[in-house]
Amino acid sequence: MEIFEKLDILVESAISWMGIYGPIFGCLLMCIESIIPILPLSVFITLNFLTFGNLLGFMISWICTLIGCCISFWIFRSGVKNWFDKRFRIMVKVNQVMNFIDKASFNQLIMVVALPFTPAFLVNIAAGLSRMCFKKFFISIFFGKILMVYFWGFVGTSLLQSLRDPMILIQVVIIMLIAYILSKILNKKFDLG
Repeated sequence: MEIFEKLDILVESAISWMGIYGPIFGCLLMCIESIIPILPLSVFITLNFLTFGNLLGFMISWICTLIGCCISFWIFRSGVKNWFDKRFRIMVKVNQVMNFIDKASFNQLIMVVALPFTPAFLVNIAAGLSRMCFKKFFISIFFGKILMVYFWGFVGTSLLQSLRDPMILIQVVIIMLIAYILSKILNKKFDLG
């Protein structure tokens, strides 16, 4: 039995073990990841693509990521902003990021959110702590997360396919390298670190 079949059996076993709560649990994890960034978003997106298919897996991942980003924005906007402004606005690097977020255009925000190696959770937090209106934040993540979710879904499922066809692995590595370089260039251009 090859590794791809074992992975299929593992995913199917997990889904049947969790029953109807499996998709709900997966959605909850995606929402939480936008707030607690140590969770592996790329793995959750890949599992959604494998479990629900490309279209439904994409929609579930995208919607849940949007919900998580909005929750993160509102937590930091309502609960932390005043405390943060009093203690950290005087720091130069913090001020640079906050000024970028305050002045960023839709296109800049969409690019930052869309790139897979940009710490998008920091954008959620910075937007919540900034003076940016929620409408501008939401429209930016609405479009930016489309590209990010598609990228991780494609990379995750392609990596699994590469176990059967090693040429796919080369394509995925090239795509990830290009995305990483673009992320670094844009982060440097926008002075995000």
